[in-house]
Amino acid sequence: MEKWTQEQYATRLQEMKQEAHDKMWLYIEVNAKEFMNECEPGVKGNTTTCCKAMLDAMLEGDGFIVEPKVKTKVAGTLTIRYYVDNLHPGRRKYSEVNN
Repeated sequence: MEKWTQEQYATRLQEMKQEAHDKMWLYIEVNAKEFMNECEPGVKGNTTTCCKAMLDAMLEGDGFIVEPKVKTKVAGTLTIRYYVDNLHPGRRKYSEVNN
């Protein structure tokens, strides 16, 4: 079985955000290790790809629940709160606002 790509993780994250939005939730919290296990049960060693997709999916207003101490923020402990009340495509990326 091939490991998931960053695009596959990004697509699944967007689906999760849309599902939560449709349920009128304010936010979802996603942990990298749990997310990876949900997407790829039993697969090891894809933490970097998963975390990069999670970080890239952050929009203005989203925040870290658990922010790994390493500069890259790549770790199984990475936990992000994504606000899903406004999924407008015009929302700026987190990286554009918080450099």
